[in-house]
Amino acid sequence: MAKSVSTHLLNAVRGGLIGTAEVVPGVSGGTVALVVGIYDDLIISAGHLVSGVRMAATDLPRKRGNARAAAEFGKVRWALVLAVLAGMAIAVLTAARLVSPLVKEHPEPSYAVFFGLVLASLWVPFRGSGRRWTPVNYLLALVVAAAAFVVTGLPAAEVDPNPVLVAFAAALAVCALVLPGVSGSFLLLTFGLYTVTMDALNERDLGYIGTFALGAIFGLAFFVKLLQWLLEHHHHTTLVVMTGLLAGSLRALWPWQDEGRNLQAPADNAPMIFGLMALGFVVVVVAILIERRAHARRVSEADDNETTAVIKL
Repeated sequence: MAKSVSTHLLNAVRGGLIGTAEVVPGVSGGTVALVVGIYDDLIISAGHLVSGVRMAATDLPRKRGNARAAAEFGKVRWALVLAVLAGMAIAVLTAARLVSPLVKEHPEPSYAVFFGLVLASLWVPFRGSGRRWTPVNYLLALVVAAAAFVVTGLPAAEVDPNPVLVAFAAALAVCALVLPGVSGSFLLLTFGLYTVTMDALNERDLGYIGTFALGAIFGLAFFVKLLQWLLEHHHHTTLVVMTGLLAGSLRALWPWQDEGRNLQAPADNAPMIFGLMALGFVVVVVAILIERRAHARRVSEADDNETTAVIKL
């Protein structure tokens, strides 16, 4: 029982890290999910959940029963998904009030840490497929990185929010949530909706939040199925693309850039900034090592349990 509770708490903490990342422009929640080792499980579970809802919506009105929907729902890792969602919800509300102002007031040190975090995170998708990269893989990653580099250099817009724009931006931002290397908050900045969205969260503007949530649900429903299919049928190539996205997204986190997102040379505070980059890098390396050790322990325990069951038989 204690082990189960600790597992749920750990998954909630992972969700909290993902939610915190989504509040910070330039940092992807998908990247954090990759680093903490739950990305594949979350995407595949979300894909089964979407399929279950779709089947329930089509089968029940036609009196075909709920067998297909129940089968899909049964494939969802509910304990993991619910714990992560709880942690994300708490973190988003907290980080919107605490982390976002910190980034605004101290952008260079903040982005230095995030730059180091994402730089170290490149190792996760690079080695995650378990297959050796070919020259074509390196070329594909380079092309994707170049595209991400260009997109993350787009200047922020200034617009008057309306329900259609808010829902559309939310649909794209939630896609970024599940795609490593692409920041949902960064896309909101590009649409000119980042500050408005943070203010709505802090002020509990239920009308705005509801519109945003509706767009996010539609975006997630369409995009997560695509990601599920890619991970199940083209896992290696998908991780190659994710590596490129992460590499290109580093542009958005370069500490020295002007309001138009033009990159600048390091300033006089370069030693401190590079030190913070190194700190962020080390944090992810430690997180990866801890996750690997935990994974190895889980595999060992599963093998021991299987061996014990065989002996009893």
